Parts: sequence; C-alpha cells; structure tokens
Amino acid sequence: MYPNQSPQETPSQTPPSEPVPPHAPAPVSPPITYVGQPSAPTGLPTDYLNQIAPHAPKKPIFSFGIKQLLLIGAAIVVLVIILAVIVGNITASKKDPLEHLSARLTATQVVVTAAQPNLKSSELRSLNSNLNLYMTNTNRDITAPLTAAGINTKSLSKSIVASESTTALSARLEDARLNAVFDRTYAREMAYQLGTLMTLMNQIYTSTGSAGLKTFLQSAYDNLKPTQASFANFTAAD
Repeated sequence: MYPNQSPQETPSQTPPSEPVPPHAPAPVSPPITYVGQPSAPTGLPTDYLNQIAPHAPKKPIFSFGIKQLLLIGAAIVVLVIILAVIVGNITASKKDPLEHLSARLTATQVVVTAAQPNLKSSELRSLNSNLNLYMTNTNRDITAPLTAAGINTKSLSKSIVASESTTALSARLEDARLNAVFDRTYAREMAYQLGTLMTLMNQIYTSTGSAGLKTFLQSAYDNLKPTQASFANFTAAD
C-alpha cells in the first residue's frame, strides 16, 4: 500500500436478505382484538335459517277428494230416505186405525139403513132406527178429530175402504131375507159388527195422546155399548 493511498473500503458485513419468491402470499397480520369489544359472529342465527328454509305445505284437517265427497253425499241421501220411511211408517201406524174406524162407521150405516124396511119385529125396528141415528151423529162428530189428525174423511185410503167393505155381510143378509130369517140373522150380524167397532174404538183410545180424540171415543163407545148389548140379546120370533 502506498502512503497516500486511502485505505480500501471494507465491504459491509450485513448478510444479504433472502430472495422473496415472486408468487409468495403477503404475510397476514393477526386481527387485533380490543378489550371489551364483542367478537364477530361466526355464522347466521338459527332462527333466521329456520325462517328462510322451505317448509312442507300443511295439509288441511279435512281434505276430501271428489270420490270421498260423493260417498258422503250418497250416505246422507240414504240416511234421509231411511228417516223419511221411518217417520212415514210411524205416521201411517197412527192414521190407519182412525181411517179404519171412519170407513167402518160409514159402511155399517149403509147396512143399517138398508135393513130397516126388511125388519118385522117392532122392537128390532126401533132399535135399528136408534142405531141409524147414532151412526149419523157419530159420522158427523168424528170429522173434527180426524181433521186434527190430518185425515180427510172424504178421501180415505182405497185399500182401507175396500178392507171395511160390507159386501159379504149384505150378501148373507139377502140370503136370510129369502129364507125368512132376516130379523134373527140381522140381530146376530149387527151385534158382531158393533162389537168390532167398540174394540177398534178401545184400541185407538189406549194408543192416542190426543185429548180431543179421547173425548170423542169415550162418548161414542159409551153410547154404542147398550145398543150392541140389545142386538146381542135380541130373540127373534121367526
């Protein structure tokens, strides 16, 4: 080294830094958490998730298809028909005896009126005349209770009128007239006919709840009873 030559600078001893890879990610600093500050939520609330989640459609309590509705409708119609038949039978069972009584009274009066000219006994003629008056009054008085029960005496059931026909009785009386035993035969037949009327009156009386009908039946029964007994006890001279 020459005397005027400055000393040669010594290279820095700082170690060289490591080369940074060209695509290396930049270092991420950890988040700073301050004392007393609440931490950020890590996910969405459960209630919110339940609200936005799709729900299965709720079925109504009563869900019927067309077939089920048709079946239900058919069942209702059948039930209504059954009830109508039951009510109709109950009503008919109450009306039938009353119609039979009205038809029997009318048919009996026809026989009583026709027999009057053929009677020989004065006692029997008087008895039959009183019976004819009773039939007239009773056929008149029965109209009110029958109307209250929904029965028209002018339009009774044809089957009931036919069942109360006295055609056979009239035929037997005609045979008796031809054989000259009319009085005895008529008294016997009428005692039986009036007995059936009294039995029917008693049956209706015990089954009805109508006070007006009971009053009529009681009066009709009491007025007919002695007449029926007189026919039953009649002794003909022929």
